[in-house]
Amino acid sequence: DLKELQELGLKILYVGCETGDSELLSLIEKGETFESSLEALQKIKNSGIKSSVMILNGLGGPKYSQQHALASALLMNHAQPEYLSTLILEFPLGSQSFEESLKGQWREMSKLELFQEMRLLIENLNLDKTIFRSDHASNHLILKGVLGRDKSRIISEIDAAISSIEIFK
Repeated sequence: DLKELQELGLKILYVGCETGDSELLSLIEKGETFESSLEALQKIKNSGIKSSVMILNGLGGPKYSQQHALASALLMNHAQPEYLSTLILEFPLGSQSFEESLKGQWREMSKLELFQEMRLLIENLNLDKTIFRSDHASNHLILKGVLGRDKSRIISEIDAAISSIEIFK
């Protein structure tokens, strides 16, 4: 079906993976796993359609931050999407039901924690030529580049943001 859609002119699919962490995907009742997400992204690539993947910075709160960043990086490394973007988890209608799904083990992350999670994600990405954007209105830090070419510059920009926050602590 994907190949047929590609032949009919579909050029890109936007995929809200949110995270590569199967435990976190289960807690938020996404209905996906690391494996099912990877399989879907591989099917998209094999059909000749480009993928633009979204990861939610802060999804797991501080408790799940490290495993969220590392599993998301691993998923992206295997999938090698053409585009990758991060957005910050937001709750325009309130976070109560989300907090309940995480059984009271979640809290909103500070800017410093979000930047640290983003750094861990970027540091562990091994992407050949994925266009990266962290420029959604929800983001506190605008980052743009091509991973791997611009990886060290992006990490330096994150480090500068972390340093500026730490100076004012």
